Amino acid sequence: MTKRPLILVTNDDGISAPGIRQLITIMNKIGDVVVVAPDSAQSGMGHAITLNSTLYAEEVFIDDGPQKEFSCSGTPADCVKIANREILDRKPDLCVSGINHGSNASINVIYSGTMSAAIEAGIEGIPAIGFSLLDYSWNANFEGCENFVKTITENVLENGIPEGVVLNVNLPNLPKEEIKGIKVCRQAKANWVEEFDKRKTPQGKDYYWLTGKFVNLDGGEDTDEWALENGYVSVVPTQFDLTAHHFIKDLNTWNLND
Repeated sequence: MTKRPLILVTNDDGISAPGIRQLITIMNKIGDVVVVAPDSAQSGMGHAITLNSTLYAEEVFIDDGPQKEFSCSGTPADCVKIANREILDRKPDLCVSGINHGSNASINVIYSGTMSAAIEAGIEGIPAIGFSLLDYSWNANFEGCENFVKTITENVLENGIPEGVVLNVNLPNLPKEEIKGIKVCRQAKANWVEEFDKRKTPQGKDYYWLTGKFVNLDGGEDTDEWALENGYVSVVPTQFDLTAHHFIKDLNTWNLND
């Protein structure tokens, strides 16, 4: 009998978020699940880690599923680190992060705690996937995600992922019967045009709320944004080597040693 894979589940919306609860349910059908996730929302934390304060991780019992669960006081990246160093008795066969409440397509991957957890797993040599649904509501309906999440997860377990690569998967906010399929994409060139809403406290001190709008600058039909706008699940192979390899040759022509 084939041994079930060990799957580490984490997220950035917090251990009680509906998205991770749905992901745990799906992963329980595939392997043996250990959950190590933040005890509160950590959205937009990127790859932050805890250095100047204490870090806690305690076992919790949220539902009657077969998984083991630990609530961590740290960031998503902290969760993966402490899982591998203190909680798990062996390296997991897979790390899945999410299902995030909201998009992590295009430039959002830079800010995402969901994807940073997956990237941390990738850095530690663990195949990893970040899953996100394009619905920011706490009451988002994740039921339509199951078949796509299961298919992609099983393919990763069967085929593997190259070292240094993690998968960034985004799902359109559509009923499952309206989703056209899965497309392998590149990251769209897009960004946030940000503004600050400046206000004053009753004591007269200035404070700010970050606002802005998302702008897609990419007209390509091979991007994650195009796929999502046209009813497809997008899968982007994402690497954490940030070297601009194409510029090395030109950079070597500069007079840097004069």
